[in-house]
Amino acid sequence: MARKTKAEAAATREALLDAAEEVFFAKGVARTSLEQVARHAGLTRGAVYWHFKNKGDLFMALVERVHMPFQSLMEAVSKADETISPMEAIRLACHAGLARLEQPSHQRILSILLHRCEFFSDINPLAMQDDIGEECYSEMLIVFKEAEHQQLLREDVTPEVATRMMQSALGGLFHDWLRTPNAFSIRQRGGDLIDTLIRIMQR
Repeated sequence: MARKTKAEAAATREALLDAAEEVFFAKGVARTSLEQVARHAGLTRGAVYWHFKNKGDLFMALVERVHMPFQSLMEAVSKADETISPMEAIRLACHAGLARLEQPSHQRILSILLHRCEFFSDINPLAMQDDIGEECYSEMLIVFKEAEHQQLLREDVTPEVATRMMQSALGGLFHDWLRTPNAFSIRQRGGDLIDTLIRIMQR
């Protein structure tokens, strides 16, 4: 019985996250109440408060649902081929990240974070974006430093500059694509961008 209760609780939490994703995307975070989320999920507001302290907690859980650290992408790439070079690992990890973005849920949640979330009470979207960006920068920098150690980077490109170049290019691409996602394929345009940057930066 306990297992069933635990499974039911997990299913309720996922239903609330699904509902929050749809309502936040349609209305924006600030203009959505927890009661609206509960109603959209076919549940009570009490069910929301059972799983989440407040709207900020719900929103954070929604972002965590799609957040995959760059280190995790790197580990997946390296696991497939332990002999892969740092530069090629970065290239493939970035490609893997772009592939994830094409999943509708990932697209919607990132669009909510970047374009449909305002400052209010317990939610600071810019701080959340900064935290994710700094995490990605730190993890990518480690790999570019290893590339420099193996003399794979051009002598006039430091690991810090290489990381900022890649992060800035991808950040601009994300914003452009999320504004008009049907205008181009992020995997194709982003893949070309990543491959070109790697060729420019490596020896």
